[in-house]
Amino acid sequence: MKKLLLPIFMACFSVITAQTPCAGGTAGPYPCNGIDLQSRISLADMNANDGNDSWGWEDPTTGKEYALMGLDNGTAFIDISDPINPIYLGKLPTHTNSSTWRDIKTYNDHAFIVSEANGHGMQVFDLNRLRDVTSPPVTFTEDAHFNGFGSAHNIVINEATGYAFPVGTNFYNGGPHFINIQDPLNPISEGGYSLDDYSHDAQVVTYCGPDSDYTGREILIGSNETEIAIVDITDKSNPIPISTISYSNVGYTHQGWFTEDERYFILGDELDEIDFGFNTRTLIFDFNDLDNPQFGFTYTGPTPAIDHNGYVKGTKYYMANYRAGLRILDVSNIGNDVMTEEAFFDTYPNNNNSSFSGAWSVYPYLESGNIIISDINRGFFLVRPSTAIDNTDPVAVCKTASVSLDSNGVATLAAADINDGSSDNSGTVYLLVCNNTFDCSDLGVNNVELEVYDDFGNRDFCTTQVTVIDEIAPVITCPADFSVGYDTGNSFYTVPNYATTSVVTATDNCSDFIYTQDPAPTTQLVDGVYTVSFTVEDASGNTDDCSFQLTVDSALAVNDISLQNSVSIYPNPASTSIIVDSKAELVTDIAIFDMLGNRLYVDSNLNQELNTIDISSYAKGMYFILLNNSVTKKIIKE
Repeated sequence: MKKLLLPIFMACFSVITAQTPCAGGTAGPYPCNGIDLQSRISLADMNANDGNDSWGWEDPTTGKEYALMGLDNGTAFIDISDPINPIYLGKLPTHTNSSTWRDIKTYNDHAFIVSEANGHGMQVFDLNRLRDVTSPPVTFTEDAHFNGFGSAHNIVINEATGYAFPVGTNFYNGGPHFINIQDPLNPISEGGYSLDDYSHDAQVVTYCGPDSDYTGREILIGSNETEIAIVDITDKSNPIPISTISYSNVGYTHQGWFTEDERYFILGDELDEIDFGFNTRTLIFDFNDLDNPQFGFTYTGPTPAIDHNGYVKGTKYYMANYRAGLRILDVSNIGNDVMTEEAFFDTYPNNNNSSFSGAWSVYPYLESGNIIISDINRGFFLVRPSTAIDNTDPVAVCKTASVSLDSNGVATLAAADINDGSSDNSGTVYLLVCNNTFDCSDLGVNNVELEVYDDFGNRDFCTTQVTVIDEIAPVITCPADFSVGYDTGNSFYTVPNYATTSVVTATDNCSDFIYTQDPAPTTQLVDGVYTVSFTVEDASGNTDDCSFQLTVDSALAVNDISLQNSVSIYPNPASTSIIVDSKAELVTDIAIFDMLGNRLYVDSNLNQELNTIDISSYAKGMYFILLNNSVTKKIIKE
């Protein structure tokens, strides 16, 4: 909920209700379509006046499921292992004062709780304690407390890295704190980041989406009142802003969530229904390129109710729609700008007006398929789709594959390339590969994981081997034929390594290659004409070769040898002009040739130390410059 909104006046019912099927459009007093009421616990039964956030937890030891619900005066813990007969186990009181706003997330069997109550900080509660409650309800105590900030509007956790990110505090311009919670009872602050605006909510992922530039990076998507901000926070000491995006008719950029493939971001604006008179408006963004996110399309709901928190599981989007309750949308066709409502359960039967009451949040990730709804006015609801729940995991089946590097040294793997008939009882599976981009460092065999999920978010994994191949040969370039004289003071010419002196060059999509030269470097040659041959071979055995004629002539003047050794050409590479500089021997004649031997430039009778030549009209590439009709050098036009 937006900060400092109008207080809620709706009275709460102090009752617990048991399973009520959705029949004829209602489940008891609650309008519904395709969703049954399992049970409800009122605010009065939890000794509270207002409800807010909710989350869930499954005990890894017992398999029991629990609901965690934020209240104005604390956090409620509810045993929902028997969904028709939930047990209110008790409450962890607020650390300081009561507040309308409280937010809860879990990591490593601990709950992390923040509130906008002054001085609240972050409470840490060991959820394993819930299995030992024998006489509920009880009053719990926190197991640890982090006081590195006072109030916070929200908390985000990336379970893959073990970091918590409180947002909406009075630090970092309301941007995220970075708190290491890998040891849950000993949170460690690692700084934070000031986003472009106050961050109301966020999602943080270890990125596995379509933009391979950021694969494996820790990416934060902040819903920041007037825009969405995307930030690389992998290095907590050096967070890097990637991009921002806004949209028309901004009311209050509130909260959003990625689709499973991390291609599309589904955003709720909390004030646009009030400010502009829209029916429920949900905005979809295409994040195919994180550096250049694009607005996609708008989904408009059937009522004027305000959209609040929303989450994706499989191909379903579960939206807390305030006075319109829980809405479940099918997003399987989101790539074609289509979202369709397929079910709803309205916890606020009075009306569907655009007011801040009703369903605050939902939690759809329980293994049982039950869904938690936290209602501001009526407390805790546990609901379930009326149709049979599919909680059967698909079966992932992998096969090996090969991919070839392109001219840039990059290869991309499609998930379908390693899928070998993965299946699901529903008949539809979706495929994801996170590390699907390879480069020259990956040549050979790589282990790759395939993720398979179904419409209901059930998933399975398999691992296979992908062989990265380089089939592109390097390209070697030799100079035009040239002549040389004997070494100073010797009766022979010593062959240099023409590759290390850049007389011979090579390029390849991978930089790891070797030259073979014949005659080999340090070979001593007397007068004659020699063929100098070169072969270049890359790490995959691809080769290219070239050669040139080298004339060794003892009669060449000493000054030609001096010129060969002393002349410098700069800048090289160059884009507009070059300077030929020879202070040891004057340059008298200059000619420039292209790779085919065509003469592009000639000038004679110069007798100058410095000569400037305009090459701006030349095409990009390699050229040879002949000095005094005896010395050949290479120049590069860029």
